[in-house]
Amino acid sequence: MPSRIDPTAAKHLVLIHGAWQGSWAFDAWRPYLEADGWTVHAVDLPGSAHSPQQEASPGLRTYVAHVCEVIRPLAGPIVVLGHSGGGITATQVAEELAERLSGVVYLAGMMLPSRWTYRDVLRACEGEQPGRDFSGIAPHLVWNEARSASRVPPEAALEIFLHDCEAQAAQRAASLLCAQPESGRAMHPVWTPQRAGKVRRAYVECTQDRSVALTLQRKMQALTPGAVRITLDCGHVPQLAAPAELSARLLPLLDGWVAADAALARMPPDARRPAD
Repeated sequence: MPSRIDPTAAKHLVLIHGAWQGSWAFDAWRPYLEADGWTVHAVDLPGSAHSPQQEASPGLRTYVAHVCEVIRPLAGPIVVLGHSGGGITATQVAEELAERLSGVVYLAGMMLPSRWTYRDVLRACEGEQPGRDFSGIAPHLVWNEARSASRVPPEAALEIFLHDCEAQAAQRAASLLCAQPESGRAMHPVWTPQRAGKVRRAYVECTQDRSVALTLQRKMQALTPGAVRITLDCGHVPQLAAPAELSARLLPLLDGWVAADAALARMPPDARRPAD
């Protein structure tokens, strides 16, 4: 597809947090990204307690519109990264703005086939491995009376999400988790091979993940093949547990994507070929 990337402009990394979180989830990683020359845009999705855009029932359409508003004014190469449930939004953004992106990264993220929910992936793995527990954080959630929003108790967050993080940093992260509207969690992307399917992808899998088990991560990669795989020996939050290793493994790949798009953009239009 044709590119609208300005190779002379700054490179941008748009970070999408997962359920119960906010832009703060990337604070520990931001210095590593900025040291590599990235301009960082960590969003607060509408409906989050950390967002000025409060909505009772936010959903995928709301999330995508918000992220696209962040992206549209940017010049230069853009990579979108979705952590955990933020991967669903990242996929839909890639469908919406495919020609603007150098790539999409799923950080222990939900990289789903079109029209699949995460629950569909769970069912598929449960069917293949009967009796195995893939429930992750679900049994620990505390729901409001209408069951329209949930919270993660701090002790459960420390056990499931943050077990391998430095103690003080883990306590801070657990304390910042907020209520999550279920409308913004039970979502599914709708995407096409001609749009999102043409955008480069990387999947950062985490072998010690207690939330999205490695089996589930591998299932999503098998269902949606084509992503470059990066394997880290850590839990669900590598940007806090292992930011230096994450940077060392991921950023050279992203820099390669950006360099390839910059080279393509400098070529005469009649000599260009679609980026790999």
